[in-house]
Amino acid sequence: MGLQKGSLTSVFKEKVVSNHEVLELGDVVLQSGLTLRGAKLAYKTYGRLSAAKDNTIVYPTWYSGQHTENEWLIGSGMALDPEKYFIMVPNMFGNGLSSSPSNTPPPWDRARFPGVTVHDNVACQHRLMTEVFGIDRLRLVVGWSMGAQQTFEWAVAYPKMVECIAPFCGSARTSRHNFVFLEGVKAALTADAAFQGGWYERQPTKGLRAMARVYAGWGFSQAFYRERLDMEGMGFASLEDFLTGFWEGLFLPRDANNLLAMLWTWQHADISANRTYRGDFERALGAITAKALVMPGQTHLYFPPEDSQYEVAHMPNAELRIIPSVWGHCAGGPGLNPVDVKYIDEALKGLLLS
Repeated sequence: MGLQKGSLTSVFKEKVVSNHEVLELGDVVLQSGLTLRGAKLAYKTYGRLSAAKDNTIVYPTWYSGQHTENEWLIGSGMALDPEKYFIMVPNMFGNGLSSSPSNTPPPWDRARFPGVTVHDNVACQHRLMTEVFGIDRLRLVVGWSMGAQQTFEWAVAYPKMVECIAPFCGSARTSRHNFVFLEGVKAALTADAAFQGGWYERQPTKGLRAMARVYAGWGFSQAFYRERLDMEGMGFASLEDFLTGFWEGLFLPRDANNLLAMLWTWQHADISANRTYRGDFERALGAITAKALVMPGQTHLYFPPEDSQYEVAHMPNAELRIIPSVWGHCAGGPGLNPVDVKYIDEALKGLLLS
């Protein structure tokens, strides 16, 4: 039994989010050498920091998501229990809350927004942890999709700080095939004449709808569609109803330039793309000392289990646990299928007890 159609509005809603904090970072020099002017990192905390400052979990956001869209994995009695842990959800740059094309002042706004890497995101999150909260140990870093990419980066960039990681439905480096998939998504969005090279005065809705339809063939597996789970599991009246209501409904509230900024980050994700490892991916994986539980989706089309198997084989303290689901990428989130949510939550409980 999956998500009922009527609850979709609680998962994907208009991008007006309040009740969060913002760290003013000043001018941040990025990996590229460009500068993110007046950088802002939006974040939300759940629970209380212990006196010993030893109960922190970092849970970064995913592609297009904001902190409220991470809350499906946080709750009393769950692994990410705010009654036990201090849970930090930092918003990724480009998501509309942290510095993004849509909220950065001219002349660095919209199409001029600089490329921000996963490494840049995590470096700023590290400043939040250490400079604002005085935290030098993280019990767990966990994330779905691009949140998983940030999870891997945390373990590589700050190995002495991170005790455990649990990346699910993500990767330590974006594969060539994954890069190509995203090229198709990008091409659909930018083909809209209203896009105007990123200098649009109104959102390119035709492009956003086209992007959604391209993504629809990748977000769920062939088995998901074969079993008609869009109808029987999610309550849509037809396949067209699903493509419009779910997929177009997901992307239409988002800003096009923001989506492209995060897509750039995704395409350039690589834990070894830095001065320390200089592209030696296997050496970077071998430097992850945190206890790791890597959870790909069994039927994932662009973060396939084979990629995770390769990563785990080169990590010294890692376990591979495949999510047995036909929900593809969405086996990992954002809370669509209760069976998958339970599987992930139970796995995280076990990791935190180890």
